[in-house]
Amino acid sequence: MCVGLSAKVVKISDGTALVDASGAKRSVSVQLLEDLEPGDYVMVHAGIAIAKITDEDETETDALMEELL
Repeated sequence: MCVGLSAKVVKISDGTALVDASGAKRSVSVQLLEDLEPGDYVMVHAGIAIAKITDEDETETDALMEELL
């Protein structure tokens, strides 16, 4: 089973993005995604943004993660 975390894109540069996942900032590859802008939310797995998600998806994911932890 794989676990992806939702994160907000802070900055994009040369195929990588600085993302904020509940206060933890990380640099991740965004080469799989197009039309990504700061402020967008992405699902991150193993250092790679694998999907662009909506604000509602991000809120739901955060709530589910809080329940699990």
